[in-house]
Amino acid sequence: MSRATGRAARRAAAALALLAAVAGCGIRGTSVPVDAGGAPSRVSCKAQETAGVPEVPVGVPVRIYLVCGSGLVPVERTVSLPKSGTAADRPEMARTLLNELRQRPAPGEITAGFETAVPEDLTVSGPRDGDPADALRLSVRPEDLPSFALAQLVCTYGTRMPVDGKRAAVLGGPDDAAPRRYDCSDAVLRHPDLTRDAAWGSPLPDAGED
Repeated sequence: MSRATGRAARRAAAALALLAAVAGCGIRGTSVPVDAGGAPSRVSCKAQETAGVPEVPVGVPVRIYLVCGSGLVPVERTVSLPKSGTAADRPEMARTLLNELRQRPAPGEITAGFETAVPEDLTVSGPRDGDPADALRLSVRPEDLPSFALAQLVCTYGTRMPVDGKRAAVLGGPDDAAPRRYDCSDAVLRHPDLTRDAAWGSPLPDAGED
């Protein structure tokens, strides 16, 4: 056997020995980087543009919050809203926004990963006697709604109809319980499941007073 052939044989033997050692240590080669964190989301959360020249909708642009991935993401809608914008118009504005939240997202939004958790049969009305003027009454107790649905409502209402200048909503249910204040924080937008915490809604200190 020539010297070149011997050197090649020794290199091959060394390579086999190295592979055996690696296998014995339980290490497996991979071309994919190892990430100790959670798996990345496969949804884009960016609605696809409609091909061609889109129609220009007539109305007022508003922002509603839909579910995408594990959080809430704002999307634009164009709706008809009362022009005065007074407290008396809040129930009508709330119904319009709720209607947008109940609807199935557009095909392009669905492809991008958007969905809604708001029940199709949910309704909303204005305050009762004794409620604060900015309160809204839902047909289901807020605490009985899916956590993502409640977060969608609070953040959508709080963005369009702030309470005391804050992104918040005052919501009650169909029973006699006093409405509570719910704040849409950045943490709620990132993790809507936080709404499962019974302490999320704050009692109103002036509830029941004019």
